[in-house]
Amino acid sequence: MRLFKMAVAIDQHHGIKPFSRSQRCKLQSFGHLDHNILGLTHTSFSNSIEQVFEADNIHRSFSTPCLPLTTLSGEDLSSSHPRIEIVSGSGAPVHALVVEVAIAMASGVHPKPLPSGLGGAYVFCNKSGTNIAVTKPVDEEPLALNNPKGLGGQILGQPGLKSSIRIGETGIRELAAYLLDHGGFAGVPPTALVKFCHAPFFANDDAAATTAPQMPKLASLQRFIGHGFDAGELGPSFFSVASVHQIGILDIRLLNLDRHAGNMLVMKHNQKSYVAEVATDLVPIDHGFCLPEWLDDPYFEWLHWPQASTPFSEYELEYISHLDPFKDADILRAEVPSLQESSIRVLVVCTIFLKQAAAAGLTLADIGQMMTRGFCGAEEIPSKLETICSQVKASILLISNDENNNGKGEIGEESSCEISGISFGDLNQGQWESFLEIYNKLLLGVF
Repeated sequence: MRLFKMAVAIDQHHGIKPFSRSQRCKLQSFGHLDHNILGLTHTSFSNSIEQVFEADNIHRSFSTPCLPLTTLSGEDLSSSHPRIEIVSGSGAPVHALVVEVAIAMASGVHPKPLPSGLGGAYVFCNKSGTNIAVTKPVDEEPLALNNPKGLGGQILGQPGLKSSIRIGETGIRELAAYLLDHGGFAGVPPTALVKFCHAPFFANDDAAATTAPQMPKLASLQRFIGHGFDAGELGPSFFSVASVHQIGILDIRLLNLDRHAGNMLVMKHNQKSYVAEVATDLVPIDHGFCLPEWLDDPYFEWLHWPQASTPFSEYELEYISHLDPFKDADILRAEVPSLQESSIRVLVVCTIFLKQAAAAGLTLADIGQMMTRGFCGAEEIPSKLETICSQVKASILLISNDENNNGKGEIGEESSCEISGISFGDLNQGQWESFLEIYNKLLLGVF
């Protein structure tokens, strides 16, 4: 097999600088993703890798970085050669990850399908056989048209396994979780949204009949985390309090609907045996079911673990106090513009709830319980958070109403807080600002 190599050219003052012999990548913008993304026509890419990134000297580009493949001699590769392009995602860890995958693809490495899970997922390894990345194509999500596990047939944009999250949108939520894990607090692995061209992924007959034969694949890409176990294989007594708290804080902010034991990985510690006396760290993965479009019922595996009932440390309280939900909202609007505004508002509501509750001395378990629905007989009972938001929203709509009797009747129905969930996307900007003002005041009374 022919070896492919790459070289580095770094301008210490202006970031990455290409070699003069190489072509520049000229790409269309992929800043906004819609549900017909798979229908994009094939974009012409230059056939050279011009950039390898030095970890301490990476600056965000105004255009989408391109990482196509080339030989050392600079000869053009076949137009059908696999390529990878960053659609959304930035920072040294993300760029380094994409470059590693590009090198692996140039060396002839093919992604290997993972048998677990309900959607299509693949692992990339480097030439030495070490796993380096996991990727999940958008069109292979559960229920999506090209799902390889027999759970396909629906178009992107329809309600998914969780009705508050649309088919084809779990990848952008994976990216959002990484962007919001400030300073790597919870340890979300580096994540990007990428486009693969001509990579050997799954394609069923129905999709092949309706799409171009070499259609690009939009996918999430995440650093592979070497681990010995997942949380379900050991049990909570093995895990450090800090690790559980850090994941729990992230889950509350994002209203994670699917934090089960299988998506918390137990880190390896130099192949040492795991003993109960040694607290280990957890790494959270699989955030596709975060940031729903309305207040849905979350699932927190850690809710009844003893660590969740331990008070927050001073470090954790300081981290929570410095969270800025409105700055986070702006980050998502800029970096993940295809995320629905209603999902961003859920982030704001949940972050404010966390900040107020933590400041009042509540534990992680207390907060998680207030966000989780209960049961009365065979019926679900709205969570405390849903009840609060329902009351506030009803009062806002009442104020906005022209004192019309019919309108008041409709508002009364809103205050009943149906289990279908509370949405904030139908509030105009003025109503949303009023909601937040009343919501803050009400929380002060609750806590």
